[in-house]
Amino acid sequence: ARGNPAGVKAEPPAPDAIDLGAQRGRWAAFQERHRLSSEEVARLLLDAYEYRGLVKHTGGCHCGAVRFEVWASAVLHVFNCNCSICTKKQNRHFIVPASHFKLLKGADNLTTYTFNTHCAKHTFCKTCGVQSFYTPRSNPDGYGIAPHCLDDGTVQTIITEDINGKEWEKAMREHKTIRDMSKP
Repeated sequence: ARGNPAGVKAEPPAPDAIDLGAQRGRWAAFQERHRLSSEEVARLLLDAYEYRGLVKHTGGCHCGAVRFEVWASAVLHVFNCNCSICTKKQNRHFIVPASHFKLLKGADNLTTYTFNTHCAKHTFCKTCGVQSFYTPRSNPDGYGIAPHCLDDGTVQTIITEDINGKEWEKAMREHKTIRDMSKP
């Protein structure tokens, strides 16, 4: 069950709570009307500002065992890498901060492949073998999301940028923004 049970008033403000002034009544009414705890209301408010201008995309693997949601632009900046594994898998991905990604189901159905530096975590579904997201070496504090694993309807445009993963260190030194893409 979410929030407060029917008929229970919204939680009173804590002694160290922010003074809401004239908005206190609106806040309490909203909280009670939607049966949300103070933490749930705060999460809604933070999400509204943190994800401003972003779209909630949903997606997953082929068999449906793995499902996720990710907040990103409707215009996706997708990397097409030519390193050995990306070439073999045809891995094209866009990068998001970890805080913009949520695994909805299937954690127990994921397995991970690593190689070389073992920084990148190539996660994929144990059932169908599809990698719908992974942890990239360039951004170990974020996720690389496969745009072709997103559900239809939320992507407006895809802009593709080639990355020379065969010379990974040089490519990362020369790229001006890739390492910041996993920062909120």
